[in-house]
Amino acid sequence: MKEQKNPRKPIIYYYIAAMVMVMLLNAFVFPLLIRQKINQVDYGTFLTQIENGKVRVVEIEENQIGFITVDDEGKENIYVTGRLDDPELVSRLHKANIKFSKVIPKQNSPLMNFIMTWVFPIILFIGLGQIFANSLQKRMGGNAMTFGKSNAKVYVEAQTGKTFADVAGQDEAKEALTEIVDFLHNPGKYKDIGASMPKGVLLVGPPGTGKTLLAKAVAGESKVPFFSISGSEFVEMFVGMGAARVRDLFKQAQQKAPCIVFIDEIDTIGKKRDNGGIGGNDEREQTLNQLLTEMDGFNGEKGVVILAATNRPETLDKALLRPGRFDRRVPVELPDLAGREAILQVHAKKVKIDKDVDFNEIARASSGASGAELANIINEGALRAIRCGRTKVTQSDLEEAVEVVVAGYQRKGAVISPKEKQIIAYHEIGHAIVAAKQTESAPVHKITIIPRTSGALGYTMQISEGENVLMTKEEAFNKIATYTGGRAAEELIFGTYTSGAANDIEQATKIARMMVTRLGMSKNFDMMALETVSNQYLGGDASLICSPETASKIDEEVLSIIKKAHEKAINILKDNMEKLHELSRYLIERETITGDEFMAVLTR
Repeated sequence: MKEQKNPRKPIIYYYIAAMVMVMLLNAFVFPLLIRQKINQVDYGTFLTQIENGKVRVVEIEENQIGFITVDDEGKENIYVTGRLDDPELVSRLHKANIKFSKVIPKQNSPLMNFIMTWVFPIILFIGLGQIFANSLQKRMGGNAMTFGKSNAKVYVEAQTGKTFADVAGQDEAKEALTEIVDFLHNPGKYKDIGASMPKGVLLVGPPGTGKTLLAKAVAGESKVPFFSISGSEFVEMFVGMGAARVRDLFKQAQQKAPCIVFIDEIDTIGKKRDNGGIGGNDEREQTLNQLLTEMDGFNGEKGVVILAATNRPETLDKALLRPGRFDRRVPVELPDLAGREAILQVHAKKVKIDKDVDFNEIARASSGASGAELANIINEGALRAIRCGRTKVTQSDLEEAVEVVVAGYQRKGAVISPKEKQIIAYHEIGHAIVAAKQTESAPVHKITIIPRTSGALGYTMQISEGENVLMTKEEAFNKIATYTGGRAAEELIFGTYTSGAANDIEQATKIARMMVTRLGMSKNFDMMALETVSNQYLGGDASLICSPETASKIDEEVLSIIKKAHEKAINILKDNMEKLHELSRYLIERETITGDEFMAVLTR
């Protein structure tokens, strides 16, 4: 049974608590504080003080008499005593030349009594109630007085500061969005031919590829109001609040048309609806239903365009993706070689770059990097230039920045024994020789045995001359052989195994399994799909779609491929044993060598 949470106490409870507190203060605390300053004495003491000439002022009230005395040191004291029927009191005070008076009871007007009795307490309790209500709203994360108001930020051209000139490497996406910006500027030419713009455009792609940047660039180019909101801002603890915010957002958009509405991370509210039963999210589904209704209800000819971004398009509800809602899907993929070079040049405009920097080489070294990672490479290069005391970023700064992003910072203070350093050197040279002696393999660019903060004790970097879209079976197999080259060198030279090949084993197994289950590079399974990929933009988790018997055969096939690649690596190293020893000694001496230095020793 689902556990029911205790409901929050109504605000009237806090009003009652405040009223009781004020009454207790008036009844006990304040009178006690006043009594501490006034001394109570009997009537005889009062008369004695008059006879001794110490009384200075007397104030007669209905039930008591207050008087002030002065002691021998000139200090004044306040006393009070009960009033008795004493006809001689006035003459006694007059003879002693004491100032005395009787308090005249002051009667408030009926209006003042009404104000003090009813109006003032109500105002006081309303003020206290507002304080409590504001405190509760902050803790609950909502605002009951703005229950259905949208939190969308409204931008104009001058506020975003981004245009399409700031976006590189996404030419196809820019082309699709440029058409929408043109429609907002010149809707007439589209109406003349009978065309209508898509109501919604969905930007999909991996994290860091520039989806939000593209949306900001649209805002800068369109010169129309730009509403920006995250999908998570629609989902609140109160059921119905997200739907109310969707209604308010589209209401504002209709009033300010033509305009653009950008919803980031739309998968927060746009997930597929299912029969979840217990545990279902009614608030999210109501918000999604309202979004679907609103997108059907407005007319795109008014110039309201919905932009949305997500990196999980496969989780979105089918009704959200049908024509008439999100009509166009714009992929924002990882940039290719030319795109990476263009992105590096865009970000390099913000820093001082040496004229000899080759951005093409940095782009080739950063294969698979997103736009955000490329921006980070430029920034890391600038930081390294400052650490080295330079005023401009050089090629070496950017090359080191690539390694920092890929493998982390150098651990120059790490203490490694000579024996382990020798094993690491042979391991890395084993990778490099196997890679260099294969035809379908990328050239070696750099070899190092300096540990990195990512946990790598050394690495061998390969950089392709160009960028290939396809991968042949021979290339995949040679990559596996290269990964096994480090372990093969350890076996041949030291006759043992170390934990240094852990990442190599993981990568080799991943490629071999992909060859069998997804790429159809297996004789036993031919072109049979044995694995499906989910969340392709978030790591690409794969799951088998076959029987347990077939899964066992897949494991055998994967093991066979890895064993063949391992055997190939051992044979290559046996044929180049002298170069293995020579290059390992050279690497131990230098700690880091370039690909050109490696090839010069290997080919001489």
